[in-house]
Amino acid sequence: MYDWAEFRHFLYLLKILEKGGFRRAAEELHTSQPNLTVQARRFQDRASVRLFRKMKDGRIRPTETGIAFITLARPLLELREEVIDALVAIERGEIGLVRFGSTPLVDPSLFRSFCALHKELLPQSSVRPTHGDAAQLAKEVLDGTVDAAIVTLPLTHSDLHVEELRRDRIVVCLRKDHPLAAKTAFQVSDLQHNLSIIYHPERHPDAHLRLLELLGDAGISLEEHSCASHPSELQNLVKEGHGLALVREGTLLEEGLITRRLNGVDWTVDTAVIYHKQRHPQTVPILVRKLKRNIQKQIPKSGISTVLRSPNGVARRPVQAVKGVPERSSRHNESR
Repeated sequence: MYDWAEFRHFLYLLKILEKGGFRRAAEELHTSQPNLTVQARRFQDRASVRLFRKMKDGRIRPTETGIAFITLARPLLELREEVIDALVAIERGEIGLVRFGSTPLVDPSLFRSFCALHKELLPQSSVRPTHGDAAQLAKEVLDGTVDAAIVTLPLTHSDLHVEELRRDRIVVCLRKDHPLAAKTAFQVSDLQHNLSIIYHPERHPDAHLRLLELLGDAGISLEEHSCASHPSELQNLVKEGHGLALVREGTLLEEGLITRRLNGVDWTVDTAVIYHKQRHPQTVPILVRKLKRNIQKQIPKSGISTVLRSPNGVARRPVQAVKGVPERSSRHNESR
């Protein structure tokens, strides 16, 4: 239907809009102004859109549609580069065995999907899975012993590309026979004296600090508590009657456990793919795009929150987003 639309149209128009005029765009693209004028007119006429208006001083100003074009055209052109880079790397035999990592708090099905996508792209290649804490996997990605990893946040490093995948609401996990189980939803104040099971601070120090910060902002102090080194251990502690825990909404629960939402706060756990900005298999950015598209398709069914990004690529988070609070889930995942 749109076979007439070529990549050069998107490249030309994006540069015209970014530079605010034809002359500067032509200079950077090493082409002539008349050529840009012709191509811009053809695209707009065929698509029946108006992307910019010419001002009296000769500069152009993007229309509302033009602003949207900028946002949509950039990833399209980036994808072209990524696809060609991946094909060249495959042709040269540079993509062989890949090593993908995952933290205990990541939804196992999400990690399996990531590995499966690579096998779908390169059926003859081998995927070597590995598991560890976020800090350890980040170090291995930086060292080159792991090619990419799915982790729960927060995690930052200047040499790491961190691509957020989704956010999941944090809910309270408790026994079905707990005195508070009759409530359909909890107030944050219900956590006081009852939240007594947490993911071990040493397994995710940054997330633990963030949790303490959010609890403190809500007026909740963490008192005597038990620690779990794995999501399954956390649920076992709840089953054994040691108190309440915070988990991801949609977590696959052990028999005898239920979850309740927290009213008045928007605490979430965030999951991301990390890989080295410079040294990574050229197929990885393609896989991340495919994985994010698959997650988007699941949103109507699972209610997973989308990740919003500002123009500079920084993710916009809810005011009270928690990254890395423990959970175990077959459908949703956590933050780091």
